[in-house]
Amino acid sequence: MSSQIFGRLADANVNVDMIVQSRARSADTANMEFTVGKRDATRAVEIVRAAQKEIGFEDVAVNEDVAKVSVIGVGMRSHAGVAQSMFQALAEKNINIQVISTSEIKISVLIDAAYTELAVRALHAVYGLDKL
Repeated sequence: MSSQIFGRLADANVNVDMIVQSRARSADTANMEFTVGKRDATRAVEIVRAAQKEIGFEDVAVNEDVAKVSVIGVGMRSHAGVAQSMFQALAEKNINIQVISTSEIKISVLIDAAYTELAVRALHAVYGLDKL
């Protein structure tokens, strides 16, 4: 299913920049969330919905009221606690994390767009970037 969905999006030149998949409650299903730029959102939904019968998924939902905030740096490989610091800083500001995606050098979270500036300021403070 992933290959079919993302193959169709790639063929349409839609850039997908964050993908998270998890098992659903039933054994034969999975939940998948992915992000695309706002200008591609409508087209991405059209492409995926057009393939719904062939691919066999249940539903597509779009949430445009989210923001992606990331912590990036090669130092994350050698510094324990970077993710915990991020999550704690957001929790202290009562910012709910909707989705988390990680790699060796990046942690990205989706949050309610209304909290974007607050989140960025909190993360700048926790990592000392507000003092530069």
